[in-house]
Amino acid sequence: MQDLAGRHQQDRGATEDDYRTARGSETMSKAKSTKSSGNVFADLGIANADEHLAKADTVIAIASRIKSKGLTQAQASKLIGLAQPDVSKLMRGHFAGYTYDRLFGFLIALGEKVTVTVSTATSAKDAKLKLEFA
Repeated sequence: MQDLAGRHQQDRGATEDDYRTARGSETMSKAKSTKSSGNVFADLGIANADEHLAKADTVIAIASRIKSKGLTQAQASKLIGLAQPDVSKLMRGHFAGYTYDRLFGFLIALGEKVTVTVSTATSAKDAKLKLEFA
């Protein structure tokens, strides 16, 4: 029969000493990190990163409105005219193939006001897509 201390060690799983034993005298090194630009799509080198981020923000707004209204995915699907499995996919971030027009239509169907404003950028670098959600 194992003693209590032995069972405790077994329940704890591998320890740093166990890793040293398994890998010789080496210890694991820390992972390196890089500061984000604020756009994960740009950080990953995805083309049209601003567009992806804007669509992701719009999908997050749709999911937030569905949740704040206490709607099930089935109820939301009837409101926005999308099949329930597609609502599920959308809420999990699968928004490829959806146009802004369609995403904005979902927000309108959920009772939201959508306004698009175009303004002059002060420079080519300042020209970008920006969405604001109230």
